[in-house]
Order: sequence, then C-alpha cells, then structure tokens
Amino acid sequence: MCGIVGYIGKMQAAPVILDGLAKLEYRGYDSAGMAVYNGKEIRVEKSVGRLNVLENLTKGGTTMPGTAGIGHTRWATHGVPSDVNAHPHCNADKTIAVVHNGIIENYIALKQKLTGKGYKFLSDTDTEVVAQLLDYYYNGDPLQTIAKVLHRVEGSYAFGIMFADHPGELYAVRKDCPLIIGISDDGNFMASDVPAILKYTRSVVYVDNQEIVRLTADDVKFYTVDEEEIQKKVEVVEWDANSAEKGGYEHFMLKEMHEQPKVVKDTFSPRIKKGEIVIDELKISDEALAAIKKIFIVACGSAYHTGMTAKYVFEGMARVPVEVDLASEFRYRNPILEDGSLVIVVSQSGETADTLAALRMAKDAGCPILGVVNVVGSSIAREADYVMYTWAGPEIAVATTKAYSAQLIALYLLAMKFARVRGKLSDAGLADLIEDLKELPAQIEMVMNNREEIQKIANRFLAAKDVFFIGRGIDYAISLEGSLKLKEISYIHSEAYAAGELKHGTISLIEDGTLVAAISTQPALYAKIISNMVEVKSRGAVVFAVTNAGNTEIEKAADYVIYIPETNPYFTDSLAVIPLQLLAYYIAVGRGCDVDKPRNLAKSVTVE
Repeated sequence: MCGIVGYIGKMQAAPVILDGLAKLEYRGYDSAGMAVYNGKEIRVEKSVGRLNVLENLTKGGTTMPGTAGIGHTRWATHGVPSDVNAHPHCNADKTIAVVHNGIIENYIALKQKLTGKGYKFLSDTDTEVVAQLLDYYYNGDPLQTIAKVLHRVEGSYAFGIMFADHPGELYAVRKDCPLIIGISDDGNFMASDVPAILKYTRSVVYVDNQEIVRLTADDVKFYTVDEEEIQKKVEVVEWDANSAEKGGYEHFMLKEMHEQPKVVKDTFSPRIKKGEIVIDELKISDEALAAIKKIFIVACGSAYHTGMTAKYVFEGMARVPVEVDLASEFRYRNPILEDGSLVIVVSQSGETADTLAALRMAKDAGCPILGVVNVVGSSIAREADYVMYTWAGPEIAVATTKAYSAQLIALYLLAMKFARVRGKLSDAGLADLIEDLKELPAQIEMVMNNREEIQKIANRFLAAKDVFFIGRGIDYAISLEGSLKLKEISYIHSEAYAAGELKHGTISLIEDGTLVAAISTQPALYAKIISNMVEVKSRGAVVFAVTNAGNTEIEKAADYVIYIPETNPYFTDSLAVIPLQLLAYYIAVGRGCDVDKPRNLAKSVTVE
C-alpha cells in the first residue's frame, strides 16, 4: 500500500505534494519521491527512507519550482527499498513520469517483451514497466496511450502520470486501489486518501474502477477505458482530517478488518497461473520442494497461530510432517534439524526479534529457511534462503487482522504447492481448491456484513471476567487466535483450549454466566464439539458458536450462533476468524479501550 498525491494549479506544486504525502505516510514509508514540471522538463527527486529525507533534499519543495507534479510514498512490494526503486519512475528520456499504488501481476511478461524491443530497466519494480510501456505506445495523445496500456496490464493499480509535452495536464487512473480527485479554485488534486487534500478542499470525486482522469489547472474530465467521456458527481467531505485518515472508520483495526477481502485476493491472485500455483519470488525448484522430509513452522503471536492452522493443512494435504514452534522457545530446545528439514518463519514485520534469532540458529545448523513476510527488504526477507511475500500492505492497528489473513493464504498456497510436487494433489483436486480460494474474498465480505448481529452479542458480555475458546483440529488453531484478539484489545482474561481437554481440569473453571466461544467448522467433528458445548452449558456457561452454514444442529447446544459460508475444511480459518475479530473489537469498544493502541503492546516486537 503506497500513497499518491498529484497537483496542478496556481500554487507551487512541490510543497503541496509534500504536505499531502505527510498525511499519507501511514500508507508507506520505505521511500518517497516527486516529479514536477519546471517549465522546461520533468524534474524528479526521490530517496529511500522516510518523507523527511525528501523534504530535506528539496528544502521543503523550494528547489523544485513548478505548478504541476506528482508524488509518492512507498510501501515496497516489488524491489527492495532503495533510491532507484523509489517512485516516480520514468522512461529513458524522462518525458513520462509515473507513480503507482498496487501490483502489476503480469509485469514479468511485459518486461520481457519490452526488453526484447530494446528497452533497458534501472529498477526491480513492476511500476517501471508501466512507464516504459507508456513510452512504447506513446503517439502524442496521452489519453489514447493510457487506454492502450490499461488493456495490457493486469493487477491492481492507482496511477498518477505526467507527460512533458503536455505540461498543462496530469492523468490519474484507478483499478482496485483507492484514488480520489480534489477540486478547488486554486487547482485540482489527486490522492490515495482524503487527508492528503483536506487542507485545500473538501470537494472530491471518487474515481471508479478503470476510469481515466485528465486534470488541468481549471478543469477535470473523466473517461472510460474506451476513451468515452463520462460525468461524475462532486461530493463534499464532512469528516475532520483525523477521521479521514482512517477512511471514515472509527479505528484502524476496523478499517483493516474491512480490507481483508482485498488483501486475501491480492495474496493469492498473482500466484494462480494457468491452473497451477506459481510463486515467482520463491525461487526454489519443484525438485527441492519434493525432497523436503519435514517442516518446522516458527513464529510468534498471531503468526504462530497461522502456523498452527498450517500444520493441519500441510499434513492433511501434502502428507509431510510439520512441527510448529513459538520462536521464543524453538532455539532453546535444541531442535533436531536433520537433512531434508525446512524451517518456515512467519512474521508480518520481518523484524520480530525472537523469530530472527530462531532463523539464525536454524541457518547456522545448516537448515534452509523460507520466510513468509509482509515487509519487502526486512531482515527476515534478506536473511532467509527463500521468501514469500503476503502483500498485505502496512497494518497500523497493533492487533493484527489483515496481515493474519494474508499469512493464512500464503501458507495455504505453500501447502498446495507442496502437495502438488509430492504427487498428493490431482489436477481436479487442485482445481477445486483454487475455486474455493477464489470464493474466499466474497465470503469474507459476507461474514463482515453480519457485524451488527455480532455487535449485539458482544454488548452482552462487556463485563465478562473470563472467556474460554474451544475447538478441535483446525478449530483449535482458530480458537487460539480468537482468544488472543480478545485479551490483547479488551483486557479480559481469555484462554483457548483443545475441546477434548476440557475434562482434564479446565471445566472446573466454568461458572454460571462464563462465556465459552465454540468453533465448529470441521464436519467430521461436529458431534464431538456439540458434546463439549453441552458439557460446559451443564455447568452454567453461555455458549457463543461459530459454525458452517447448514449445521443447525448446533443451535440445540448454543445460546448464540454465527454462521459462516461453507468452504473447503482446510480454509475455514479464513472465515471463522472474522466473527472472532469482530467480537473482540466490539467488546473492546464497548469497554472504552484504546483499540488501535492497546496498553503495553507494540506493533513490531524487535526486542526479546
């Protein structure tokens, strides 16, 4: 997730762009850059690091005169954070400049085509391909050229584009990435989010998918991808700047929960090619994968819980033994890392101290490391032998939601890949799994749409002192994450237990009114978990259940039931975790807790 700002009008562009980027730095802070037309040429300045580096480099924008420009603050996806990978990207003559938020899925094929035509590339980014492709098709007509390019690129994007021979124009394009247009008497703006322009205007137009916008100092025109002009409605923003940064949501956590359908899609879509799982950045052969005899998954916190789910998926789907370890314990137990072992380390930030230490210990022991991380260029990404990115974008709330969902998808894909190369998954079986994956974004949206019902349930338990989560198999792994979400943002004591262990002590803690959350998504275990629910209800518990649509038998043992859409049993965590996230969120809100910044917690744990 990156931030885009563009301006054309009466004011100096560079200070306006810098101000806008400062409001969007939460969207990315690996690097920043600007392109401004100075009356003769497009001048570009960019630098790795936070926005203040660019501000100092340009002396607050004063060294870049001109009334038209585009700017960018980057969250690295393709290409490590560096000066050369920073946006804007240009063609060889620097007559076309582009900033981009999103992922171009077919950039490798496009790059190969352009290389064959004699084009040379300076960066490792997917965005530079767009700049060179614009150059390739440019015929003097920016609108026509952009339309041609859009018919050829695949993926998600918001573009800001400028052409040196059309200095009085800026162009904006959107598909599946946010982009708004601001309108004022002093000029016109483009931005990834409203906060970037609230200082200058509250009159905005929301750009829809595959629309092209031409901005001049005193006019804005909208076109379809077929170059047909369309009329758009100007709306007035009523929010204050602080609310706008959250996209109108009360908390970043709520916003990030709502982003999960897109994040899930962004993580799997580029990896499904011609009916197969293709993880380009992994750079490990099928033969090497097939030779793996044992997998260790090592992580902390919520990432550890994705590993717990992955154990069931890998062992069931690929028939390869898996051990899951807390990173803080892994290196102290002297694990047996034999030939044929693979250690998978999972971390959103890629900087978690315990996970890094475990990685280094395993690497010193001669074991290959596969990192599943969100942050490009992070320590884990650099030090692992192989890396797979989750592409969740920056997550601001301390309690993870969308990064957790992205990690699940990455691990599903890895398990499917392992199963395929080990001969455990047929063509038909793979096709069915892929179809189920493709359904998940819409299904997550369906569960999110049930949030009001979950809020009503949550409001009845604001005074709870103890909450217990129970499940079997994958449902136990889901219970672990549900329990963690609740305790970390509501400060209610919460524990997760394998439901079969209730009789071994835990049931003694159940009293009248104790809330028990029962997860039941595995059809083969329906009867078992219902029996466990009856056990706790007979001791006075109030039972909140999450189960698959159609499992109405559970209503006999539960006080409250939230149904999720049916999917492959391996993928149920992606759906069942959503009501648990919402339950935790609404209980925390009802108790007056600081949802985004819970006490004593930090987003990235970089100390042991």
